[in-house]
Amino acid sequence: MKALIVDDERMARREMRRLLEVHPEIEIIGEAESGHSALKLLSDLKPDVIFLDIQMPEMDGFEFVNAMNDAMPKIIFCTAYDAHALRAFEVNAVDYLLKPVDPARLAAAILRLHDTTTSDEGKQNEAPLTETDHVLLKSDQRTWFVSVRSIYLLQSVGNYTQVFFDSGKLLLPRSLSSLEQRLKIPIFFRANRAQIINTQFISDVSEWFSGCIRITLTTGDKIDLSRRQSSLFRKQKGL
Repeated sequence: MKALIVDDERMARREMRRLLEVHPEIEIIGEAESGHSALKLLSDLKPDVIFLDIQMPEMDGFEFVNAMNDAMPKIIFCTAYDAHALRAFEVNAVDYLLKPVDPARLAAAILRLHDTTTSDEGKQNEAPLTETDHVLLKSDQRTWFVSVRSIYLLQSVGNYTQVFFDSGKLLLPRSLSSLEQRLKIPIFFRANRAQIINTQFISDVSEWFSGCIRITLTTGDKIDLSRRQSSLFRKQKGL
């Protein structure tokens, strides 16, 4: 897997290189000292995974994730602070490593990276759904036979996805990316790295900060589109 290291501290980048030397399945194809410089490298390098610091000047790790292109490489956060762990998994990070990075924890993160990648690749071959389809959604307590049209929001929760539909919600043991492969339907739109919305449930569209769009669904949920997806949404809807 091709890896990009993004950290504003040169010594931290050097240490990550050293730690990854014992993992031949990871090929380091580049480094960046800021989120802005990393964004410029994405289209050329096309990394499979990014080892990403959070606390960086001008653009922090979460702002970088929000600004990434549609390639959506896997993210492993590497930071000195534990306060952002929950938010990290909300943006579908594979893992969250604290500095100084423990080699055993890094090995576990790479194993998880391999598992999620293999799982997603296998599920990409599933037949795509259509707008008129129904799907079975099962929990320990009950089973729903849900119309695809009634699904109004899909939200990443680590390696799981919370699916919201008109009669309930359910946490599925599937990544958001794998479900996106089956929902290549015009009514569904990737709002940001962590959320997919059903555009038929939009009740309001408003301008938000930094040129982004905030969407309000008929359910009352407010969804902030990433900068890139805001631009795409405007083009699609003629705004």
